[in-house]
Amino acid sequence: MDLILWRHADAEDAGPDQADGERRLTELGHDQARRSAHWLARHLPASATILVSPARRVLQTVEPLGRDFRVEQAIAPGCSPQALLKAVGWPVAKGPVLVVGHQPTLGLVASLLLSGRLQHWTVGKSNVWWISGDGGAEDPYGPDSAWLRAMIAPELLD
Repeated sequence: MDLILWRHADAEDAGPDQADGERRLTELGHDQARRSAHWLARHLPASATILVSPARRVLQTVEPLGRDFRVEQAIAPGCSPQALLKAVGWPVAKGPVLVVGHQPTLGLVASLLLSGRLQHWTVGKSNVWWISGDGGAEDPYGPDSAWLRAMIAPELLD
């Protein structure tokens, strides 16, 4: 399976009476989201399932991709890596799954899949981490393995 982790783009700080889920993207964030979405549009198969957190900044991040998506409460801010992996069906889901979500969960998921341990890895704002693995005997790297196919930072994209 292919699991693509996309962190939301740069967002404003929460105001005194503003809920975390209502934070909006900054001007920089809109540019980051556009750049990452452009790269994803060229590489993400049309059959990919797209799951997004309900937070406003995530909805604004995925918007430039221009594809259908499903809001998934199980990947809201503060969710556990295990909850995210269960929501996407890792490692047996059919077809690629793109998750648009938050730190620290995305970094924890990446560390767990790529190193076998929960570690505090940072997935930068609007970065895309493409992880592959099927956990089965057909996996070229052995059972229960995963590997990083790509890591994309928006500031490196045109």
